[in-house]
Amino acid sequence: MKPILEPIHLDQRRTITGFCFAKKNFETPWHFHPQHELTYIEESVGTKFIGDYVGPYEPGELVLVRSNLPHCWKNQVQRDGQSKSVVVQWDKGIFVRIPELAPIFKMLRTASRGIIFDKKETAPLIRSFKELPQLQGHDLYIGLLTLLIALSKCKYETLSEASFTDDIPTEYGSRMTKVHDFVGMHFNRKIYLRELAGLVNMSEQSFSRFFSKMMGRPFFTFLNEYRINMAARMLLDTDYSISQIGFACGYESLPFFYRQFKKIMGSSPLAYQKKFSPSSTR
Repeated sequence: MKPILEPIHLDQRRTITGFCFAKKNFETPWHFHPQHELTYIEESVGTKFIGDYVGPYEPGELVLVRSNLPHCWKNQVQRDGQSKSVVVQWDKGIFVRIPELAPIFKMLRTASRGIIFDKKETAPLIRSFKELPQLQGHDLYIGLLTLLIALSKCKYETLSEASFTDDIPTEYGSRMTKVHDFVGMHFNRKIYLRELAGLVNMSEQSFSRFFSKMMGRPFFTFLNEYRINMAARMLLDTDYSISQIGFACGYESLPFFYRQFKKIMGSSPLAYQKKFSPSSTR
């Protein structure tokens, strides 16, 4: 992943853009841009990074991110199927600040931490959202405004602990790119702080301060969350035993794996598997 300033080509004649993405992998790196963004995941599973949040994603999720909030979706490697999403992005300031639209602006302020909407409440709105990329001109403007009004009435939860309202310095983004990529490739083994520090040409102490500033928690706390989220997905998508999954996610001690899983997911691996995988007989 490469957290960069992504150029979105909007101008005085076009302030909103929408598109449907369908490829083997989500290719967009960890990035940010001055536009607001609404993303619907139609197909594939994996891990989403929203600000300082790391957690799983699945089909049916609708996420709103405010301008300048770093984000990306990293799908799990899959043999069949595609990674599909529908995305709408728009410039700040295109809607007039009037009392009648106050709920929208409140929602957008909250989206500086990233928000995920309740699936059941937004289900009736998905069809109209997926039609937005096909619209142009005032139809697109009115369609987006109508959708945002409806969404402001739906339940949602915030994702990132920290809010992001300013641009991230380019050098910070480059370092986080390397860290995210390294974790994605090596989370299944023991990772040493000196490896990450050397990767971004920093001392261990400097790297620790940098990472905590960017992600709001120490690196190894983040790594543990990443591993548990990967383990949770493997519990649902593979036939591996719980012990195999624990070792595959980089845990050398199964009791420690069990404790961390329950701490983060709120239940034991087996209970989680039974709850979210109806077909499971293990």
